[in-house]
Amino acid sequence: MSRRAFLIVLDGLGIGRTADQDAYGDAGSDTLGNTLAQAETGYRLPNLEAWGLGRCAPLARVAPASAPRAAWGTAHPISAGKDSTTGHWELTGLVLDRPFPTFPRGFPADLVAAFERRTGRPVIGNRPASGTAILDELAPRHVAEGAWIVYTSADSVFQVAAHEEVVPVAELYHACEVARELCVGAVGVSRVIARPFVGSAGAWVRTPRRKDYSLEPTGPTLLDRLAEAGIPRVGIGKVDDLFAGRGIQSTHTPTNEAAFGLIREAMAGVGAGFVFANVIEFDQTWGHRNDVPGFLAGLTELDLALPGLVAGAQADDLVIFTADHGNDPTTPSTDHSRERVPLLAWGPKVRPIDLGERRSFADIGQTLAEFFGVGPLTAGTSFLSEVWDG
Repeated sequence: MSRRAFLIVLDGLGIGRTADQDAYGDAGSDTLGNTLAQAETGYRLPNLEAWGLGRCAPLARVAPASAPRAAWGTAHPISAGKDSTTGHWELTGLVLDRPFPTFPRGFPADLVAAFERRTGRPVIGNRPASGTAILDELAPRHVAEGAWIVYTSADSVFQVAAHEEVVPVAELYHACEVARELCVGAVGVSRVIARPFVGSAGAWVRTPRRKDYSLEPTGPTLLDRLAEAGIPRVGIGKVDDLFAGRGIQSTHTPTNEAAFGLIREAMAGVGAGFVFANVIEFDQTWGHRNDVPGFLAGLTELDLALPGLVAGAQADDLVIFTADHGNDPTTPSTDHSRERVPLLAWGPKVRPIDLGERRSFADIGQTLAEFFGVGPLTAGTSFLSEVWDG
């Protein structure tokens, strides 16, 4: 089959309330709505507006287009959790009925002791923290003592930070492999994350050599179905990390601009198959740091890039833009938020219709499974027949 599909996940770009949002402590979170409400008069996103973003939900500065170029809608999360792994798994048809464990009081003493014993270095931190704030507080001590900075967040993550001139990156990666082996069962966090950094007091900078160590998916995903059928899969951004490398390998990208460049290359050069991209900065750079001006600038960057991203589309291409969770930079929280996500489906044969509020992110994966003619996934309802005119 010579068909191509592109699933582009705008990490953290939620679009508003879910029925269970309050239970996650996220009442009032609406990443796109709240952020755009703070934009100055005259701010516009003309290309996203033309595609139908303003039809997905009421948005300041983005009008509902009278004749959208793409099919539009939103999708609700039904998996337990609000992290990137959970969101990406659900997008590919795997729904979790229980959330990954979180550690609001830090990790258990026996886990920390085992990590210290096996890595040969002590641990400092061991509590929920902003990644930049904990560097300001503990990096001087780390540099002096060589201790690991271990921290978590509201998400299910075991994060290990180390200065590249104090601890070689290879040693940091090995430590995270140890942590991944230890973090199983009741302490089976979704991801162990290596957080290398450089700099000095007052000017610590995290480097692009971050590496994620995820649990393997607990059931079959779209990637597994495509692999079984021999359909090529190309990853852009951190998607391979989110699936523990199962079914896909990725070229990692530290910025949205870098991801856009690889998407354009794939649009021009991939002959057939599935391109799965994660566009990271709405989450990593702006959402987690409550950077509203940066977020708005990132939306402008996306809008300007949009025509070029699809300029090389072929007649049978299906291109879907969506997200994996929210990360509202306007709220006091610096963590992910439980939100619906936007859904924009485009292609030369896609009918620009209202897709409504999809019950699950898994509807996207099921649609892609039908598009490629592989076996159905365990969750989700395909909307391919609604949009495909071919």
